Amino acid sequence: MQALQLHGDRDLRLEDVAEPAAPGPGEVQIRVRAVGLNFIDVWGFRGMAFAKRKLPLTVGAEAAGEIVCVGEGVEGLAPGDPVAMYGAQTCGQCKACRQGRDNLCENVSGVMGFHIDGFARERVTMPARLVMRMPDGVSFTDAACAPVAFGTVQHMLFDNARLEPGESILVHAGGSGIGTAAIKMAKAIGCTVFTTVGDDIKGEKARALGADHVINYREERFEGEVRRLTKRKGVDVVFEHVGPDTWNGSLLCLKRGGRLVTCGSTSGVSTTMNLMQLFQQQYRITGSFGCSMANIRDALAKMAQGLTPVVDTVLPLADFAEGLERLESRKVFGKILVTL
Repeated sequence: MQALQLHGDRDLRLEDVAEPAAPGPGEVQIRVRAVGLNFIDVWGFRGMAFAKRKLPLTVGAEAAGEIVCVGEGVEGLAPGDPVAMYGAQTCGQCKACRQGRDNLCENVSGVMGFHIDGFARERVTMPARLVMRMPDGVSFTDAACAPVAFGTVQHMLFDNARLEPGESILVHAGGSGIGTAAIKMAKAIGCTVFTTVGDDIKGEKARALGADHVINYREERFEGEVRRLTKRKGVDVVFEHVGPDTWNGSLLCLKRGGRLVTCGSTSGVSTTMNLMQLFQQQYRITGSFGCSMANIRDALAKMAQGLTPVVDTVLPLADFAEGLERLESRKVFGKILVTL
């Protein structure tokens, strides 16, 4: 079968690889239909010194497909079922896993497509407990956005930031995959949404998604605009994933007692901050990584109800590298997907 393998920094090759093993007890084999691209793929493509992995590595951290066959003891899944897959190889036995906090697994063996072989291949065999059936009416391309993009946003907004109907929120990088999802999820519960974008075309698209206030950060300081628009009051929540370039401005955008939730640092890994501001304003800052299986199920349910991902581009498997380069250039609006 064919798989897209990373041999070194920026060295992706579409190659023939061995067929996956037949599913053993508690496992399923899946025909992969669509793969979603994310910044974790870009980081892996560039080469990350902290990533312990063995090359060549099959890439792809987020996907959907259909069951080919099931192993002994598997219940609730059958050949032909459309499914989405959880890409973190959790143990399923530690306290966090037993409590449904899968992204806090104490014995995770790696993230597929980053540490261990991922989904950019025709078929994959994996534990059935990490696979969930897609609701009727959800496409493979939409479902391929659930395990990382939509699941991450669901976890950030509702588990961590505790976003409530009618609140105000600043969403950074409103044209990104998670930014577009955050705008749509926040508007779905009646929030006032502020968002930052890098150009006016993205701004128009963000408004079409429902963003109430769009700020071109290349032309004006977003923190000044947010404070002006809120009459210096600030917003309830900041959805942060940019890092040092926006961090202190994001804090200035919060009202007293406001909440900042962050899942990324695409502009760098360290920053400084005013600790007096932190405790005097009683900010609540929460780190958020990945999501739980429950978050993915909730994301899929929202898709079935009509809250679907914004798709920028759909490419064939052979053009995976082109998709990564487009994502890296920040010229996207929404998700880039690869179909098999």
